[in-house]
Amino acid sequence: MTEPESESDATTTILPLFPLQTVLLPGTKLPLHIFEPRYRQLMTDLVKGTVPDREFGVVALRSSLTREVRGLDQLYEVGCSTVLREAKRLPDGRFDVVTQARRRFRLRELDCVSAPYLIATVDWVDDDPVSPAGDMTERLATVARAAHQRYCETAWRSDDWHPPEPGTSIGDLAYALAADCLLPLEDRQRLLEERHPLRRLRIACRLLTRETGFLNTLGAVPLPPGELTDLSRPASLN
Repeated sequence: MTEPESESDATTTILPLFPLQTVLLPGTKLPLHIFEPRYRQLMTDLVKGTVPDREFGVVALRSSLTREVRGLDQLYEVGCSTVLREAKRLPDGRFDVVTQARRRFRLRELDCVSAPYLIATVDWVDDDPVSPAGDMTERLATVARAAHQRYCETAWRSDDWHPPEPGTSIGDLAYALAADCLLPLEDRQRLLEERHPLRRLRIACRLLTRETGFLNTLGAVPLPPGELTDLSRPASLN
């Protein structure tokens, strides 16, 4: 895990918190099917504007066996905020929603009693500064994009994936490359926590190369990204 920011560099805020058994990466979309009463209330508060900017936090559970979060030790320290973009309320009160991941945060305190859902005090986490893009940066980006293409050509049908936009920044590229790849939770968490963009891109490149090797060896093809929405359902909490 990277070193925490100093208090003077961090901006502290309050976020509703949604624990999941997956890691949300900045810039990615997250579809959710909401059926538990406390998270229905969260969606209602988001839609009505009770929660500022329709923004809430997603953080990964440390154990898939967790049934009720009571302390910070049950959650990974770094999560990602996400903004409600689409919300459809079903006749029975459930919601189908789509959110857009925004920015990383570090958990500071957890409030389990003030609302039906969890509320967290968080510090926003920024990237470390990097030098202006040079030849080395461009070469790394090219190698990482090639690793992503090899993975996707092995894992998906041609119409199930697309490369990140050419203008994607170095800071965002690792997240964009990992978005449609089936990486273990711990690897996605490592990408989320890494604050140096070039180190993060190197990590993504190594992970994609490793996973492509696994797929080639096993001859197994995972489900297409569009069929993975159930991963976003917090089976133990929602």
